[in-house]
Amino acid sequence: MESILEPQMSSNENYHKEDEGNVELESDHFGCMHYRRRCKIRAPCCDEIFDCRHCHNESKNSMEVDPFDRHDVPRHDLKRVICSLCGTEQDVQQKCIQCGVCMGKYFCDKCKFFDDDVSKKQYHCDECGICRTGGKENFFHCNTCGCCYPTMLKDSHSCVEKAMHHNCPVCFEFLFDTMKDITVLRCGHTIHLECVKEMERHYQYSCPVCSKSYCDMSRVWEKLDQEVASTPMPQMYQNKMVWILCNDCGKTSEVNFHILAHKCLECKSYNTRRTRGGPASCSSRIAEMAR
Repeated sequence: MESILEPQMSSNENYHKEDEGNVELESDHFGCMHYRRRCKIRAPCCDEIFDCRHCHNESKNSMEVDPFDRHDVPRHDLKRVICSLCGTEQDVQQKCIQCGVCMGKYFCDKCKFFDDDVSKKQYHCDECGICRTGGKENFFHCNTCGCCYPTMLKDSHSCVEKAMHHNCPVCFEFLFDTMKDITVLRCGHTIHLECVKEMERHYQYSCPVCSKSYCDMSRVWEKLDQEVASTPMPQMYQNKMVWILCNDCGKTSEVNFHILAHKCLECKSYNTRRTRGGPASCSSRIAEMAR
């Protein structure tokens, strides 16, 4: 940490010191909507200048760009940056070689990444190969899932191989390096938190990948018990049996046919589907009961 009282300083050094202090006060004037920083990048793929890799990717993957020309910047191949204060282009480093300004309070030489907002508690995960936010002490890397999860999930999450190395099953954005909040469902599949909330607004409570319930549905099952009991089937269907597959426990059962829903004999869930003819599932009825 620098001392408040320093030895004699040359006028040129003093100028840079004062200038850097002024930039600190005006840091909000630099960067983009994604990051607050004092440099721009020269994309190694197309040799163009952008505020950050996300700005590049949004520009180069827009609908106006020819599909054959769309691409993402290879983040680890970044070689050159341009100081936002003096405009000097230089090799990737934390402080400008010309004016001495710190281009980002958080700097990762491995990811070639700058960010002035250290409240995000950025850290680099060697196993993931990228920088993440939230504080290293609050996360652990799961080698099976191939990503970082909150420590509270260390002994309780269901492992899915490369769980975040795919697109969100709702919005189809790649999850591994997304800037949006992600949640891990009971089944181990990952999805954007906002996408889960959107599903709930449409009364959808099962994983879009494996169809398992991702929240406690016991109260809904109780309501369905009551509705099934109060809706007797006509005489011609009372002895009709059907085979069902439970989406929650994976067991198959032979149960009495009912127009409303079919209950798993193993785990008592109504999140089931018929495996032999007729409607494939009762998900629409479950959605109505959940309202």
